[in-house]
Amino acid sequence: MAKHGKRYRAAAETVDRQQRYEPAAAIGMLRQTATSKFDETVELHLRTSADPRHADQQLRGVASLPHGLGKPVRVAVFVAGERALAAQEAGAEVVGADDLIERIEGGFLDFDVAIATPDMMGKIGRLGRLLGRRGLMPNPRTNTVVQPQDIPDAVREAKKGRVELRMDRTAIIHSPVGKTSFPDEQLLENVASVMDTVNRLRPAAVKGQFIKTAHLTTTMGPSVPLDVGSTVAMKVE
Repeated sequence: MAKHGKRYRAAAETVDRQQRYEPAAAIGMLRQTATSKFDETVELHLRTSADPRHADQQLRGVASLPHGLGKPVRVAVFVAGERALAAQEAGAEVVGADDLIERIEGGFLDFDVAIATPDMMGKIGRLGRLLGRRGLMPNPRTNTVVQPQDIPDAVREAKKGRVELRMDRTAIIHSPVGKTSFPDEQLLENVASVMDTVNRLRPAAVKGQFIKTAHLTTTMGPSVPLDVGSTVAMKVE
C-alpha cells in the first residue's frame, strides 16, 4: 500500500477522527487541509446500509447542482427535425441525428453529456460500446432521454451541472460537489442538492437507517467525517 506524503499526514492530524462535523464546519476544515497548488475537487461519500446485490436496493439517479462543478459542460443532443434548432438555442454544443451517430462511430467523443429523444434510441443502440463505457449513453433514469418538447430544458439543466448518483459494489455513493475555490454557501447548496436527491431516491426495500456514515474530502486531502443526522436533513431551499 502506498504511503501518504508528509503534507497529507500533516493535514490529517488537524482532523479529529472521533468528531462528527456539521457540514459547514466540515467545509471549513477542508479549506485547512486542501494545500495543493491546483483547485481541488470536493467530494461527498455516503456509506449506505443497502445491499447492492439486490436490484430493489440499488440507487441510481441524477442530482442537479445549483452551482455546477466548476467546469464547462459540453452537451450533445441526438434529435432530428425542427427540434435541432431548439437544442442549439438552448446551448448544446453538438446536435445531430444520423450524422452525429456517424461522427461518434468515427471517434468523436468531445462532449460530457448526451441527450436523446425516444425515437432516436433505436439508432443510438449501436453506440452502446462506445458511449456506455464512458457513462455517456442516454438513459431515461438519468433524465437524458426526453420528449422533443423537453429538450431545451434538459440541455439547460445539463449545462448548469449535474452528477449521476449510483452505489458502488460496497454500497457507497460517491459524488463530486464542487471545487475548493467555491464559496462555502455554494458548496453547502450543492451538498444539499445531492442529499435531497439521495433522500428522494432511497430504495423502499431498505429498512432502518439508510445513510450509515458520511464524509467530505478533497482530491489530495484527508476525509472529514460528517454528522449524519444534520447531513441527511439537508434540503434544497
